[in-house]
Amino acid sequence: MLNRLISYKPRLSAAELRLQQMSVRELDKEDTPLSPCISVCSMSDQSRLCEGCFRSLDEITGWGHLAPQGKREVWRLIQMRLQAKLQP
Repeated sequence: MLNRLISYKPRLSAAELRLQQMSVRELDKEDTPLSPCISVCSMSDQSRLCEGCFRSLDEITGWGHLAPQGKREVWRLIQMRLQAKLQP
């Protein structure tokens, strides 16, 4: 049992994997990135991020006013947050 605990690697949920795939697709395209919202809207008290899209409340409310480059930056932040979640 101790070996299982030592070898435990954090994994992403199905929704988080979907978000990760979306981030790659949105950052690769040349036109305006789509919203990261996946309709799992619940703010985490711990991280202060949406549990569905990994955006802060400011990023969510400001999304519609961002230029395409600003939207790409939010997608980059989401990728970084997902990668951080995979760190033991």
